[in-house]
Amino acid sequence: MPRPGPRASRRPPYTVCAALLLLLLLTGCAAAGTAPGPGGTAPGPAAVRTGAHAPTGNAGLHAPTGNAGAHAPTGAAGPGAAAARGPAAPTAPREIRMLGQTVRSAIPAETRQALVVTGNSPDSSEATAVLYTRDDPAVGWEPAAGPWPAHNALYGWTDEHRVNDLRTPIGVYGLTAAGGLLEAPGTELPYVQSPAFTASGEGFDGESLEGSFDYVIAIDYNRVPGASPLDPTRPLGEERGGGIWLHVDHGGPTQGCISLPEDRMEELLRILDPAKVPVIVMGDGAALAR
Repeated sequence: MPRPGPRASRRPPYTVCAALLLLLLLTGCAAAGTAPGPGGTAPGPAAVRTGAHAPTGNAGLHAPTGNAGAHAPTGAAGPGAAAARGPAAPTAPREIRMLGQTVRSAIPAETRQALVVTGNSPDSSEATAVLYTRDDPAVGWEPAAGPWPAHNALYGWTDEHRVNDLRTPIGVYGLTAAGGLLEAPGTELPYVQSPAFTASGEGFDGESLEGSFDYVIAIDYNRVPGASPLDPTRPLGEERGGGIWLHVDHGGPTQGCISLPEDRMEELLRILDPAKVPVIVMGDGAALAR
């Protein structure tokens, strides 16, 4: 019997299968890399490379975030920033709001007390009074008393008062003297008590005028400042009228004066101080806003 020759060496089957599987995978990957896209055109190698390195959602983690702003200048600057900006601008003194620049400029710089009487309209005989003080010029004006109801002349207000026109003169006038039928309630103003202040008769609405001049404060319109309210001198001439006073209200329009309730007249007399150069600022609202 012939001797069998040497057995051919046989590669294990799993080695061949693995090799075949690797070959198929490589072939499939190559085919997939060159397959046409949805548009029918095969992307070139550069396009594939670019796609492999395109930023993804996670790539944004490396971009500057809100925290990067911590290195930029912000409103919350360091302590030296305030010094670099300099001191804050000083606050302007408070003004009397309803007064326009022209009227404000007519108030003397040394005045520390101003009674502002604002008429309801140019032709109204009803008004409102508020006393303002300016004790500290750096702070400005502050209301000190009022508002109080008031009356003015029957036909309202005028820029050029004439005798018997039954209108109250608009403007800024000093308050430098007082008087009345009654004894002074306590005031720093020069005060004249006299029976010449006796009032009688009826007002325009039929009301009694008795007691209207129990207390009066002279308004320095067409008169000598500081003189008695009874002084007849008229520096602008008789035709420009005069005898314009603050006096006790009788419940109706006046001939040209300003009237306040009796208790308010007493209060005003106690407050006004000649050293503070008191003035009255009076007129209808539109006139005072000039």
